[in-house]
Amino acid sequence: MDIATRVYNHKWKIDPIVRSLIDTDFYKLLMCQSVFRNKPDTTVTFSLINRSAHVPLAKLIDEGELREQLDHIRSLSLSRGESTWLRGNTFYGKRQMFRPDFMEWFEGLRLPPYHLERKGDQYELTFEGKWHEVMLWEIPALAVLMELRSRAVINSMGRFELQVLYARAMTRVWEKIERLREVDGLTIADFGTRRRHSFLWQDWCVQAMIEGLGDKFTGTSNCLIAMRREVEAIGTNAHELPMVYSALAGSDAELAQAPYDVLSDWHDEHEGNLRIILPDTYGTQGFLDRAPDWLAGWTGIRIDSGDPAKGAEVAVNWWKARGEDPAEKRVIFSDGLDVQQIQDLHAQFSDRTKVSFGWGTLLTNDFRKLVPDDALAPFSLVCKAVAANGRPTVKLSDNPEKAMGPAEEIDRYKRVFGVGEQERQAVIV
Repeated sequence: MDIATRVYNHKWKIDPIVRSLIDTDFYKLLMCQSVFRNKPDTTVTFSLINRSAHVPLAKLIDEGELREQLDHIRSLSLSRGESTWLRGNTFYGKRQMFRPDFMEWFEGLRLPPYHLERKGDQYELTFEGKWHEVMLWEIPALAVLMELRSRAVINSMGRFELQVLYARAMTRVWEKIERLREVDGLTIADFGTRRRHSFLWQDWCVQAMIEGLGDKFTGTSNCLIAMRREVEAIGTNAHELPMVYSALAGSDAELAQAPYDVLSDWHDEHEGNLRIILPDTYGTQGFLDRAPDWLAGWTGIRIDSGDPAKGAEVAVNWWKARGEDPAEKRVIFSDGLDVQQIQDLHAQFSDRTKVSFGWGTLLTNDFRKLVPDDALAPFSLVCKAVAANGRPTVKLSDNPEKAMGPAEEIDRYKRVFGVGEQERQAVIV
């Protein structure tokens, strides 16, 4: 595939960035089914949050073009082939992962309305409605904004300039793959959908991983690419679930219990490699200290904020304290990874536990220093649930730079969950 030529030929009025409702992360569909079953009447608001304020999205991206892309997404529905894949495929060793009642609903879904408003040099983009409907806006909304920003930067480039740009970017990805090929026992997946350079580029990166890494490459979080390239769809659950469950809690006691209620519901639906704990929403150490014993029997833990080595040590020590063998457990690293960190973490922990990696933005959007002013460098853009049934959500994380929510609610959550001083770390992506 000649990506440079395809990019150069993006000249018609609307070249759809998102062409399918399953151009999304697999864990969004798993969580959506859980919400559809357990919280069908909850109303949630999602909002765009640009953590990288130095990137003026409203100056770079034309509002009319953005609206056209979002309106196009609202016209999408599942194709027959996509529905057949979801209904009939085996995911994580399980047939019929998606229940018939959920699939009937999903097959009739059109995404609900959005609210878009320019505020200075940024856009305010929000989605409000039933949780299981609006949650499916998160990934396509991010994909549209990330790719429109990429297009804005490269729009003035000529054919040969684009060819050189993509040749350099391809070489960079391939050199990373060659280094990872030397890591014995590596297992790694593509987690790069939400902040990718473009759909075509993510698809190319996945194909490069397939060829370059063979069995070391375990799959992609992107459902559409997994279907087309016949690889595993990878993903479990995200911070969204405990954030909303916690916002719905009334008393402090209910709040303290909410993150475990999430996993209790998940436990009833899934087993094996889908039983992965994401413990850092309100502080990893405190979450594990108060966790019920049945959670220690789960398959693994995903480390998604803070110092990854410290987080893995906490997990290993917790399993030992609960009478579990860390060698039989899995640690998944997924926060801002690149090759050197992957190599170092694998060397440090692969002889003590099962280690996996979810490689995100620096796989699918590493165009650093390839254009003037570093205008294609990846940046931190998120779309988060900010309210549930009218109550604000809170995320504390193991890195206070990733915390979100009203200040008074953050203070309350820190008190309830016993979160003390935290080490600040730069948010790269």
